[in-house]
Amino acid sequence: MSSLKRCKPYSAQPSSVVRQPDSRSNRPFVRTLTRFAMLVAITGVCLCDPRGTHVLAKTGQAAASTNDSSEIDADAIDAVKKMGAYLRTLKSFQVIDNSSHDDVLEDGLIVQTNSKIDLLAARPNRLRVEVTSDEKHRLYLYDGKNFTLWARVVNYYATVPAPPTIGQLFTVADEKYGIDLPLYDLFNWGTHDDDINRIKTAVDVGPSAVEGVTCEHYAFHQEGVDWQIWIQLGEFPLPRKLVITTLTDEARPQHSDTLTWNLAPSFNDGAFVFNPPADAKRILLAEEKPDATQNER
Repeated sequence: MSSLKRCKPYSAQPSSVVRQPDSRSNRPFVRTLTRFAMLVAITGVCLCDPRGTHVLAKTGQAAASTNDSSEIDADAIDAVKKMGAYLRTLKSFQVIDNSSHDDVLEDGLIVQTNSKIDLLAARPNRLRVEVTSDEKHRLYLYDGKNFTLWARVVNYYATVPAPPTIGQLFTVADEKYGIDLPLYDLFNWGTHDDDINRIKTAVDVGPSAVEGVTCEHYAFHQEGVDWQIWIQLGEFPLPRKLVITTLTDEARPQHSDTLTWNLAPSFNDGAFVFNPPADAKRILLAEEKPDATQNER
């Protein structure tokens, strides 16, 4: 996006096993599916950027804690648990996400947009995320001390002090600055005790291939959302594909992610440090909740 405009900050929703994907469009005639926007302000004007892709969705209400066991396949639940536990063991990795997202126009017409996310992470304190689409190009960098956002099209950037870990960075970016970093759930899947109780239906669909990789295909239903996930078979239970269908809109728009993994990426510390172009303009990062950093300590 090349224009400057005021963005309305979003309101946080309760966490769930999946997060409903955000609207990718800033067109006024599009029905947004859920909250969106990051606020990057300078002298009362901000860069408007639709929120980063979520691999997992967030539903507004939790399902009842007592599920009908006949609708829950224990193998499907166990597979998701094992996948989340495995993801938390990864010390460094690179994942490329090719994402598509449906926007629903006022007349019911569905318009699909596509984006690419290239994420490089080195736990506990280095992160690089690049997001490209027809509408925007964003770079997010975290070196353990500073967090930088660069909007390449308008060539504006902002740098702020950062907390000591990736997990804390996601929280501070969201709560303090209203920035929802992409693929957050790869670092957080399965860490909340009540997540499983939100699932009403879980089905093991069977074997399937994603870009030549043999996976097991699972389907789930929870309040307002149907979602499917393809988990790589073998000793590396990686999520390879995710499809989320929003049920609260009669058009049932979908969001999908296809993930390509590199578990032994090559990088140096310079990959996480921002060297601004000579003509880049530094701006201030507006705070939604100035005390969020203190709350993390």
